[in-house]
Amino acid sequence: MVRKKRSQLPGGGGGGESYESQQGGGGGDHSYQQHNHEAARGGGRPPQGGNRGYGGGGGRGTANANSNGNSNGNGGMPYHHHHHHQQQYGAEYGGGRGRGQGGRGGYGRGVGPSSGGYGLGAKSSIPDLHQATPAPYVAGVTLQPQPQPCSPSESVQAIQPIPTSSKSLRFPLRPGRGTTGTKCIVKANHFFAELPDKDLHQYDVTITPDIASRRLNRAVIKRLVDLYRQSQLGNRLPAYDGRKSLYTAGPLPFSSNEFKITLIEEDDTGSGGQRKEKEREFRVVIKFAARADLHHLELFLMGRQAEAPQEALQVLDIVLRELPTACYFPVGRSFYSPDLGRRQSLGEGLESWRGFYQSIRPTQMGLSLNIDMSSTAFIEPLPIIDFVNQLLNRDISSRPLSDADRVKIKKALRGIKVEVTHRGHMRRKYRITGLTSQTTRELTFPLDERGTMKSVVDYFHETYGFIIKHTQLPCLQVGNQQRSNYLPMEVCKIVEGQRYSRRLNERQITALLKVTCQRPHERERDIIQTVRQNAYHEDPYAQEFGIKISENLTLVEARILPAPRLKYHDTGREKDCLPRVGQWNMMNKKMVNGGTVNNWMCINFSGSVQDAVARRFCGELAQMCNVSGMAFNPEPVLSPVTAHPGHVERALKSRFHEAMTKLQPRGQELELLIAILPDNNGPLYGDLKRICETDLGLVSQCCLTKHVFKTNKQQYLANVTLKINVKVGGRNTVLVDALSRRIPLVSDRPTIIFGADVTHPHPGEDSSPSIAAVVASQDWPEVTKYAGLVSAQAHRQELIQDLFKTWQDPAKGTMSGGMIKELLISFRRSTGQKPQRIIFYRDGVSEGQFYQVLLYELDAIRKACASLEPDYQPPVTFVVVQKRHHTRLFANNHSDLRSVDKSGNILPGTVVDSKICHPTEFDFYLCSHAGIQGTSRPAHYHVLWDENNFSADGLQTLTNNLCYTYARCTRSVSVVPPAYYAHLAAFRARFYMEPQTSEGGSVTSGATTNGHGGGRGGHMSGRRAPVAANSAAVKPLPSLKDNVKKVMFYC
Repeated sequence: MVRKKRSQLPGGGGGGESYESQQGGGGGDHSYQQHNHEAARGGGRPPQGGNRGYGGGGGRGTANANSNGNSNGNGGMPYHHHHHHQQQYGAEYGGGRGRGQGGRGGYGRGVGPSSGGYGLGAKSSIPDLHQATPAPYVAGVTLQPQPQPCSPSESVQAIQPIPTSSKSLRFPLRPGRGTTGTKCIVKANHFFAELPDKDLHQYDVTITPDIASRRLNRAVIKRLVDLYRQSQLGNRLPAYDGRKSLYTAGPLPFSSNEFKITLIEEDDTGSGGQRKEKEREFRVVIKFAARADLHHLELFLMGRQAEAPQEALQVLDIVLRELPTACYFPVGRSFYSPDLGRRQSLGEGLESWRGFYQSIRPTQMGLSLNIDMSSTAFIEPLPIIDFVNQLLNRDISSRPLSDADRVKIKKALRGIKVEVTHRGHMRRKYRITGLTSQTTRELTFPLDERGTMKSVVDYFHETYGFIIKHTQLPCLQVGNQQRSNYLPMEVCKIVEGQRYSRRLNERQITALLKVTCQRPHERERDIIQTVRQNAYHEDPYAQEFGIKISENLTLVEARILPAPRLKYHDTGREKDCLPRVGQWNMMNKKMVNGGTVNNWMCINFSGSVQDAVARRFCGELAQMCNVSGMAFNPEPVLSPVTAHPGHVERALKSRFHEAMTKLQPRGQELELLIAILPDNNGPLYGDLKRICETDLGLVSQCCLTKHVFKTNKQQYLANVTLKINVKVGGRNTVLVDALSRRIPLVSDRPTIIFGADVTHPHPGEDSSPSIAAVVASQDWPEVTKYAGLVSAQAHRQELIQDLFKTWQDPAKGTMSGGMIKELLISFRRSTGQKPQRIIFYRDGVSEGQFYQVLLYELDAIRKACASLEPDYQPPVTFVVVQKRHHTRLFANNHSDLRSVDKSGNILPGTVVDSKICHPTEFDFYLCSHAGIQGTSRPAHYHVLWDENNFSADGLQTLTNNLCYTYARCTRSVSVVPPAYYAHLAAFRARFYMEPQTSEGGSVTSGATTNGHGGGRGGHMSGRRAPVAANSAAVKPLPSLKDNVKKVMFYC
């Protein structure tokens, strides 16, 4: 995913349905791919990155388009919501500027407790962030902590030893259910499944010769069951996983048996018309393996057993997948069919298919079947000539193919299965391996052992009586690589039912989102219809195993948490505000800490924007910054200049040096670049960010040409202003409760909140590294500013390798560092205190990785703390944040306007911690955002470690309140901001990579680009770091410049 393009969708489209990820439900890159934030509120080219997840998708928040055919339109307002903020601006804004160097203006606070420590050098007294009146730090002097009242429920629990293995690890139990908020009833797309009382048996299956294809395995076992069910299987109807396991409801009449099965199939390897259909014989051995115990599952559901019996759940899942696997095209946990409605062209030879996701889950109410609607891209079953015409958007017989055309065709066709059409009813199937370099008319091949050469044109004419018309086109190479067979394009047609697993282009994403975006009541209707259509009560496998599925959505008790009050500057007309239905605006308000921009410049990369227009636009933007509470010099250092997008580096560097020539004699720095970009700007956006942030040390704000020419752009300018302010070190707003020290388990003692995420390359890119990002709050008690670090690590490695690392220094001996240590040190520098509590929100971890991630990353957090001071172990709460799930919540009554927002979705702040949640562990679903279009997807929070003893209300309220502090818009967001910021930072770092990053060797695995260095300037290259066993050397990312590290550059 080195250069992966994200699209900005029209009108902010997000996906109504889950687009299954291209990995078949598994990993993939991030599910809430942001759409182009810069474009949304000022932006340039959309960020690039991957998509993670298995689809699921919600609404249309603001375009959340995932580049590979799967949108996860994250709920009504996914992770990105900006063009839509309905802020209305009146003519008047409160007077006065009321700012300071990030000044605190309208409120004050006492200096909180300091814990001394970390032994920073004396220069540490200079705060890293533009923050007013931080507690002064003097080396060796400990400030007296102010006593804080601490209720018994907030008492800090003793530090627990980390278990050495998952066997001894137990996740925290639910500390009771929350009670805060207005009670209501919502419906969830979970269907109660009655636990069968059957005696389940597992059998090992060995098929020889070994078959790689699950489809073929299934065909063999189906044939076996058809032939021998009555005579040798005791009339049992087994469920088969397509690989090595077979399950029955009750024992088979043998413990081991061997069967011979004959399948009639077409040979895939022959050339020409030489071979015919043939019989294949298989030997199948079925051998008793174990009894799958449902008793333990029952105990788990009752809360009397800690660990979920995965095997029993897997058996039930396999049983319920048997019938749809036979009827539809399975992809991961979803099933697709051209007959499930709305088969629609996406362009360039692709079409969307509709389907449904199905998974059995253990919940508080017992077993539940989670059903959701889903869509993804399939390759249209077209004749190859038509497919290529669509791909190139022209008639390919009109002119010869260029080299670029050939590359595009080869890339698009490789791996696709085709059937031949020149042999009547005999539709042999082949997989395309490549394209010939010669045209069809030039191609010859050896006809026999003696090497007699025959042209392809003559061979087809003589053997099949087929005259090749398009002799100027290359042939398709099919079959195995050693002995390629040639097939002319015009005799091949694409086989139906092949999922497209690469990334989609922007037009295709837009088309897919249009098809799939559904209002909540429509989605609910389709889910119910799917359950009825699946008719589980008539499913022979469900009947055989005694599984009964309800046809009704589950009614769940929920609560609507109140929105927090937000503080703005005292010089504005409105000094604070209470958001309504997840949104508010900046009218009559000034940023609580307006940043200062004395020295800035503008470079225009858009040919259609004249210098005078650029000047006027910059003037309007500067005015909006000042009106909003910043101190923004209306005059740039240099007047705007126009540059060619192809010469971005030259333009940036020459203009930067020109500005610095003027500023350096005055001892000043250039603080901001405003860049005007063409609407379609290719790699320009990424190149600009890389050069500015890792080379020049300059924060930038990109603005698209279409926004420059907008007639009424007050709303747009206000949104861009929010981004500029945090990029230059200001704060837009803070929670009133944070300032008055009323946030439980945050306000009572210095607390640092981390967010962490790993984005993976797209499945098609098998070499580029994964990128980890960690952000951490740098202010307390406000918890609003976050510094970020990024690091490249081994391809698809989920554990963050650089949280803590040690290396040998020839002079100093063993040294330690890593992302956590750097961020703890920078917190200490900017607040004058060391954190006495850690809250860690970890994004993007699937359930199967919970143990592994917790054991590895909690250990790294502990080691990082201990490396600062021997006994320094602040209590840790570790929370996984998931958006890659298929739980949807609907209003109980869609026509009750008090229970839905304008989009028909449940109200922001809706939290669920009963019935559909884990039987015993501490988890909850929180829909913290207001929907815009489509169906909102709640975020799922699961606590894996909690030494701070959070109550349910405490963590739910903190999480919901933090969602109102996201810097880039005046809306609450769908996922807690530290996790969101980590995602943005990881995304940004993709632009720092050179193409083909992991090829060509490198000095270190996991080189970090530090945001907030810990005194070493953030350069980590050249050191050996502890890496996972499968890590290959990964080229380090270039380091961020020091002044960029200090601010929220990734916004």
